[in-house]
Amino acid sequence: MAIKPIDRRALMRSVDIFADITDPELEQLLSITTTKRLKKREVLCRKGEPSDQMYAVMQGRLRATGEGPDGKEVVFTFHDPGDVIGEISLLDQQPRSATVSAVEEAALLTLHRRDFIPFLEKNPRVAIQLGAVLAARIRRLSEHMEDTVFLGLAPRLAKRLMALAADYGTRTEVGLKIDQKLPQHELGEMVGTSRESVNKQLRAWSEEGLVEFEKGYVTIKNEERLEAIAELADS
Repeated sequence: MAIKPIDRRALMRSVDIFADITDPELEQLLSITTTKRLKKREVLCRKGEPSDQMYAVMQGRLRATGEGPDGKEVVFTFHDPGDVIGEISLLDQQPRSATVSAVEEAALLTLHRRDFIPFLEKNPRVAIQLGAVLAARIRRLSEHMEDTVFLGLAPRLAKRLMALAADYGTRTEVGLKIDQKLPQHELGEMVGTSRESVNKQLRAWSEEGLVEFEKGYVTIKNEERLEAIAELADS
């Protein structure tokens, strides 16, 4: 299916680091971007590759992965429209820290270091916003690592499902449906466990009436109880 035309200005306004830039700054920024399109499963960049580009997701979904201690693939995060990829490597020119590939057909705006650094130097407010975004991502990564090390599967999975519901939840007659397809192996990668373990936990919650899992979609039927389990992650 062809990718529909994207409003690049609306996209840039939706990105945290560009939300408050002036109209002239926005036009200047857009003038130094190019567009990149990816097919489903196509790799945008691989861990360890040299980097001098930053990407803003216009459409589609991508995922960032790495390799765990056991050699298995680990999903660090997903990137949806409005997300920015590659800020750190763009600024320090170090190799990519993760492999990023398209979950579905995608389109991205691309910024090259040779153009972006002069833009930041001329617009220090944008540079400050970029620093805040990077700090928030570091905190989330630290929190995810702590959860993986110290928490059991149930609190980790409940916390992840509640976070996904906050971002993608849609009210239905059954409950709060996470309107993003979540294959069990991807859920396992998100919380650092196997597909089998996720399947076992979801079955147990389904029997208890907490969730419903059908055709790759999770619906939270008892938000209060699942939230209570998720809160164990913060206790």
